[in-house]
Amino acid sequence: MKSVYCQILSLPLVLSILCAGACSGPQEEPVPAHDTFTIESSVMDETRLINVYLPPDYGQDTEKNYPVLYMPDGGVGEDFPHIANTIDAAIRAGEMRSIVLVGIENTERRRDMTGPTEVAEDRKIAPVVGGSAAFRGFIAKELVSQIHTRYRVTDESGIIGESAAGLFIMETFFLQPELFDVYIAISPSIWWNNEEIVRRAAERLSAGSDADLDLYLTSANEEDIAPAVSRLAEVLNESASSGLRWRYEPRPDLRHHNIYRSVAPVVLREYYSSKRVPEGN
Repeated sequence: MKSVYCQILSLPLVLSILCAGACSGPQEEPVPAHDTFTIESSVMDETRLINVYLPPDYGQDTEKNYPVLYMPDGGVGEDFPHIANTIDAAIRAGEMRSIVLVGIENTERRRDMTGPTEVAEDRKIAPVVGGSAAFRGFIAKELVSQIHTRYRVTDESGIIGESAAGLFIMETFFLQPELFDVYIAISPSIWWNNEEIVRRAAERLSAGSDADLDLYLTSANEEDIAPAVSRLAEVLNESASSGLRWRYEPRPDLRHHNIYRSVAPVVLREYYSSKRVPEGN
């Protein structure tokens, strides 16, 4: 049986939603000061470009270490500028703790953000799909160690993303939850592979650990994504472990193209509030 998404929507619309943020064209926004370096990835057999925003006080207090927030779609021509500018403004206003932002620029976005699929329509979106395991391996085995070597950071980490990146975030949450402490998935495309994320959520939650994690889910007025995310929230409500702090906030007042910019500033200020002390710290 096809997913609700594939039953209702044409392939062009599927492509437009999977491209959200990365290939629909970023809004004009100044690029904040940042570091850039590359990693010759043996996991992915390609060069990956990384952008790093450092908070205003990073160069002043040389004894201080900082939490890290990772983001797919992290190129300068993608979502990195608006998230980095959002964080910078909030830190300067005293509304957020100082954090380091690590943006991962795309090479083959639809390959990296998607897991395997048995749905024929899914496989039409790109020449290669289903590469999320390798992308996650790159982050876990190569990128994280590079960030810890190059910068003064703590073990506290999070990840934020929207649409296909949100799908990758939710897959990571279920398959390798220990990789991050905070998961922020904005309109995640969990219709992928006939909603496998939703269908297998209960068994994966029951097999998971009781680690202290934060999960934030939201969706816009989307006939494909919102119902699936709502169903996932029902499973979380029934099966989430005591160590998981999670919240689902549907936003039917927003659309797929504007939910990231509308929601991210509020959510980041909450999860990295200057008044919020992380669990265990």
